[in-house]
Amino acid sequence: MIAPAIPLTHWAQGQLDALAALAPGAALPEAGALLAERAMLHGLTVPGDVSCRGGCRFHRTRDGWVALNLARPSDQELLPALFHTDAPVDLASGFALLDEAEAVARGRLLGMAIAGLSERPASPALAASALGHDRPVPYRPPRVLDLSALWAGPLAARLLRLCGGEVTRIESRGREDRLRETDPCHFTRLAESKRTVALDLRTAAGRDRLTQLIAQADIVIEAARPRALRQLGVDAEALVRARPGLVWLTITGHGIAGEAANWVGFGDDTSVAGGLSARLHAQTGQVGFVGDAIADPLTGIVAARAALERYRTGHGGRLIVAMSGLVAEAVAQDPHLSQDLVAWNARRGQPILAPEVVPC
Repeated sequence: MIAPAIPLTHWAQGQLDALAALAPGAALPEAGALLAERAMLHGLTVPGDVSCRGGCRFHRTRDGWVALNLARPSDQELLPALFHTDAPVDLASGFALLDEAEAVARGRLLGMAIAGLSERPASPALAASALGHDRPVPYRPPRVLDLSALWAGPLAARLLRLCGGEVTRIESRGREDRLRETDPCHFTRLAESKRTVALDLRTAAGRDRLTQLIAQADIVIEAARPRALRQLGVDAEALVRARPGLVWLTITGHGIAGEAANWVGFGDDTSVAGGLSARLHAQTGQVGFVGDAIADPLTGIVAARAALERYRTGHGGRLIVAMSGLVAEAVAQDPHLSQDLVAWNARRGQPILAPEVVPC
């Protein structure tokens, strides 16, 4: 096993061990390798108040700290509205005039990925929003339909593939996975050994084909906003109630309850919302990020375990994974976290792991 260079590796390994117990003989990666996968591909270093890839940064507010993730090109266009100004935006001075909670509320209202250092998750790590009918325990590998993108969902599907699942990945024409362009090497790893079906979901024919593929699946993985599913004519909760044993996995930043259903979240900012950086601050007195978008691989591991557990027992249902809530659960349960955070903080600026040369 790779040494736990990234905090929460011990907790993640426990989740992987539980997944392996559901699929005897599966050759699963070690948790350390999964949490540091992108770091190994690119030689990333231990971050401080700027995330490993530079998209998310901590900013001092009047009474605390916020982490703002400017991961999408359109995010820069929202900054004047965030600070209620038409003048050129200076993030340091703009945030210094706001309270932490006010800055987070404004950002989320605008659809920005933002989190406060002192906030608490709005949703639990895992919840069932609909329970389906049970079916006899199946003896064949699950048929998995992967509708997700970026890191967490595709990783869950990849792990299910390693557990013997037959995975079909949907590639949406006109709305491709941004990871293919921004990190093709990582994209290739996550998509490996999956069957890919390209659909134009803007057309009736594409949506009809999607309906057919859902009807053939045992496990569906998606990370869409609620409105996106409705636009496709997909009612996840109705489907799990109608199909005995169907497991529908919805990966979210902050859950689907109330206003949190519309909050945008990526791996770095949701780890802050889950309290991981607050714990680092409590242990070391310094503000910073822990891991590389760590909520993503943690979520992928737990989502795969939860889905396969449901499938193996024949219990259908829709499971909601909240990345921020999941990080909070890991923070509360990992007995090694305090010492690992101190060691992590002492290595700021050093390589997370030696880079691995991998052909893409």
